[in-house]
Amino acid sequence: MGQVDLDFKKYIEQRQGGQQGHAEDGAPYAYAGDQKVLRTLGRVKPVTLAVEATVRLWKGVTRGQILGSAVKVTDKQFPDIHALVVDCSRRLQIAPPSVYVAPEVGTLNAHTFGTRDDAYIVLNGILVDHLEREELGFVIGHECGHIHNNHVVYITALYYLMYSANVFLRWIVQPAVVALQSWARRAEITCDRAGLLCAGSPEAATKALVKLALGSRKLAKQVDVGEYLKQLEESQQGIGGVAELLQSHPYLPKRVAALQAFAETHYWLRAQGLTTSATEGKSLQWCDEEVSRLLRVMADSADGGPKESGDAD
Repeated sequence: MGQVDLDFKKYIEQRQGGQQGHAEDGAPYAYAGDQKVLRTLGRVKPVTLAVEATVRLWKGVTRGQILGSAVKVTDKQFPDIHALVVDCSRRLQIAPPSVYVAPEVGTLNAHTFGTRDDAYIVLNGILVDHLEREELGFVIGHECGHIHNNHVVYITALYYLMYSANVFLRWIVQPAVVALQSWARRAEITCDRAGLLCAGSPEAATKALVKLALGSRKLAKQVDVGEYLKQLEESQQGIGGVAELLQSHPYLPKRVAALQAFAETHYWLRAQGLTTSATEGKSLQWCDEEVSRLLRVMADSADGGPKESGDAD
């Protein structure tokens, strides 16, 4: 890989020093398990080496490759999307990020790439066609959550490790992937909360997640969400649940259940103007404990098989 690049040290210094628009210890809505693991990643050598390579790649090559054929969202180009970005930024109290629409076809997806001080949200064009306004607000809010909570350089590193592993030393790849995937499953919970705060509706957030999972707007309209989630949950019982350890996202039923728990909290109710009471709604600590239980993999295995420990402090 050559001489170690100093950009990673700069990144760590920036995290410690703080910059406007970033929550140093995570935003108030952040899942505690996400921030707990995030604080350890800078001490995992394969991860730090992957991040060093990521910073060099992003600044040297990949930024141009990803954004070269994309169209930037402004008040004159895609003004409806721009309005959603501004609204999400206002709700999360961050500076509006740079957002691009990419011409990739066949995939419903969105990504946030870059470094802490150079982050970009990329929406696939087909995704915009498939989602209603509130649903797209959830997706944009989710990606803004990555920026708000200091995730960007790590999720970019994970993306490279999974899809461009040839640019890394072989002994780095698997240990770094395992560490980053374990963290990323928790980070997705934080960002789903950010998405829900922006969408303003648990129903819209759930529909967006189902559409992303199915890849079809037409079929999503015909799905009974309750039945679909029940079916997925049943298919992931037993040994099938171990496969989640190799994923960067929790299984869909867990994400929906985690969102539903967050929607019961005082934080959510107050943010939506649904309560002025200091006692109405459940605490974020209760919510984090529920999420910790949801994220366990094979926690009830009779033979003590593989499991992912809880995160509640």
